[in-house]
Amino acid sequence: MNRSLTLLITLAVLLVADWYGFQAVKTATQHASPGWQRFARILYWSFPVVALFMLLTSVTLGSDFWGKFRLLRGFLFSYILIGYLGKIFMIPFLLLDDLGRGFRWVMAHFNSSSPVDSSETQQAVIAPEPHPQKDTITRTEFLSKAALAASAIPAIGFTYGIVSGAHDYRIRRIPLVLKNLPREFDGLRIAQISDIHSGSFFNKTAVKGGIEMLMGEKPDVVFFTGDLVNDRAIEVKDYKDVFDKVKAPLGVFSTLGNHDYGDYTQWNSLQEKRQNLLDLERVHKEMGYDLLLDEHRFLEMNGEKLAIIGIQNWGTGGFAQYGNLKKAIAGTEEAPVKLLLSHDPSHWDAQVRTQFPEVDVQFAGHTHGMQFGVETKYFRWSPVQYRYKQWAGLYEEGNQKLYVNRGYGYIGYPGRVGMPPEITIFELKKG
Repeated sequence: MNRSLTLLITLAVLLVADWYGFQAVKTATQHASPGWQRFARILYWSFPVVALFMLLTSVTLGSDFWGKFRLLRGFLFSYILIGYLGKIFMIPFLLLDDLGRGFRWVMAHFNSSSPVDSSETQQAVIAPEPHPQKDTITRTEFLSKAALAASAIPAIGFTYGIVSGAHDYRIRRIPLVLKNLPREFDGLRIAQISDIHSGSFFNKTAVKGGIEMLMGEKPDVVFFTGDLVNDRAIEVKDYKDVFDKVKAPLGVFSTLGNHDYGDYTQWNSLQEKRQNLLDLERVHKEMGYDLLLDEHRFLEMNGEKLAIIGIQNWGTGGFAQYGNLKKAIAGTEEAPVKLLLSHDPSHWDAQVRTQFPEVDVQFAGHTHGMQFGVETKYFRWSPVQYRYKQWAGLYEEGNQKLYVNRGYGYIGYPGRVGMPPEITIFELKKG
């Protein structure tokens, strides 16, 4: 099936859903003033109109058009998302009403076909059903109003996720017990941030506050595991003076994520794309980050060594595999503990565990926890778990560990619901 046909089918399905939901709007507002009816209908249809506008401009002006208006695109996308999630919440109530009416129609059809005696007919004529009182509403009107109330749930939740959740930074403290850790590194404090996505930010003061939280932890070393930007190096320009404040006595080490290569936007030439990557690498250097591109560094204390390995993005499921772990790990044999910075957690099962058992811990990001989910002491869920086996937190297999950071920033939807941005503080412990 070609893309045009898929697009047309998708638009047809959405239009049917829009029309179906609109019946509830008409029913629920039938007793409202003309002004309120008009407002409700304009608001309802604004979601598909905005969606169609974004689609048409992308098709006619090129997908890169909205790259020039990243913040506006993010908020319009959120508006569309909230609108259609609300319609999803409405549908069960509308289906319940339609199923009830269908059942009553079937029962009435069978009853009309059944023989009745004259006394029953006479009684039915003499005693008609009473009319509903003025202050009561029909079942259909009640369910329509319930559907509209239900549609407000995602609107409230996802709006709060933008206003508050986007920058509700949380510090997670994780002990890492490593069997071969030299005693000189026992108690070493490592901070990790990931997935900054500076092109999505809209509140510089809040972003700065998160970095101040990080520096308040006084880590010995900092890891940044990729996705400094969404597409272009220019996005980080206004935030360099925030992220260059990230410092640590033993260094700040970084690597690249899938978004850093500019693979998801249009370029005038291959050279322009290459230059963008060089510009981004220069930004890492200017901020004082030691960018590891398929290479390693050693931390040394009293003659003992700990290896920090960093590779370019390597992922499964269609994501780029630029990294070369074999090259990066070569020469680290003398270090009893090896810590790997690799952006995509799918790298762990696909290559790290199967081919490089000497890697003690992989530090990753990439998933963002999908910026939406539920996490409690006894239960956690996010839609991203259907795509990634390891999607947030600490995982262990044998003597190897993987930690997936939930991300510092956001992309697409400019907020977070139940999956707050994360600053991770690890403390190394000798096992």
